[in-house]
Amino acid sequence: MRKIDKNDIEYIAMGSTVLGTGGGGDPYIGKLLAKEAINTYGTVSLVTAEELNDDALVVPIAAFGAPMILVEKLFSGNEFIRAFEMMESYLGRKIDAVMPAEAGGLNGVIPISIAAQKQIPLVDADGMGRAFPRLEMVTFTLHGIPVSPITQADEKGNRNVYHTIDNTWGETLVGATTIQMGGSCAIGCYPMSGAQVKKAAVHGIISYAQALGESILDAKGKNQNPLDSLVEAATAIKLFTGKISNVTIKTEGRWNKGICEIMGLDENQGSLMLLDFQNEFLMAKKDGQPVAITPDLIVLIDAENAQPITAETIQYGTRVVVLGMKADKQWRTSQGIELGGPKKFGYPEKYVPLEELNKRY
Repeated sequence: MRKIDKNDIEYIAMGSTVLGTGGGGDPYIGKLLAKEAINTYGTVSLVTAEELNDDALVVPIAAFGAPMILVEKLFSGNEFIRAFEMMESYLGRKIDAVMPAEAGGLNGVIPISIAAQKQIPLVDADGMGRAFPRLEMVTFTLHGIPVSPITQADEKGNRNVYHTIDNTWGETLVGATTIQMGGSCAIGCYPMSGAQVKKAAVHGIISYAQALGESILDAKGKNQNPLDSLVEAATAIKLFTGKISNVTIKTEGRWNKGICEIMGLDENQGSLMLLDFQNEFLMAKKDGQPVAITPDLIVLIDAENAQPITAETIQYGTRVVVLGMKADKQWRTSQGIELGGPKKFGYPEKYVPLEELNKRY
């Protein structure tokens, strides 16, 4: 166990945006909520899964919706506590610890505010090791853990509780009502035991996010290049250097969908990279050939300051670097590829591991 304070939140938020792979939502509002909660209630205890009692009740709390919507429709903060308290009321017992559903972007920091307000531990684990656009796309699904009951709350006070026949139906039904709520809401989901967290989660992810954030934000103070520092900390592969030459983006339901075109610079002069995204970057092609495919992580970085760029904030003319990072080993199994691989998103390409697509590394 260790403590998380306000300074740690900056690092965790930055690293979570890297792990968001273009999605997950801008963590800014989550940072404000987390810092305010720590100011009011004190620091948060971060515990490993192994420190949990096997019969502990652990619940992920998350923001749910289209990242583009969150640029204009801000959370009040109360909806996350409502989703938490609804889960306790429905299950008839106290929640012992909270955790992120995904480590990406906004959802990497939201549970910190809940842990502070409720004075319960935050578990150093999540269900993705990155961000994914659908509710069933978690390692918990791979282990047969049901998403239900799901609690849902919006900023207006609307609330729902769902029991669905499977995890995909959880996405379908909660997604439908989220659109009616204005495109975003808070949810509690995948209530599980400490024993299940130990078996099914991606471990150490909050500490990893913090290490990634430190590699960017502390680099200049150590006379290091922030990009080189991030590449080393993430064991990443540098896939492309270029300038944003075009981006098409539209919101369909609760997803941002589009393609980002990058014109090659420096060693990639004369080449073109296309990043296909559905909230998250899912396919990177250089001159028509895949160089990174979901579930491996594709990260778009501002070449000037090594800050990660989310899909909804891409701007024409920005000089960028595209990085590839290996997905957690659970996603690289046949079951993981079926759940979070290219076929799930309608791509005809088969999954090939990042390092095999880029054998020169």
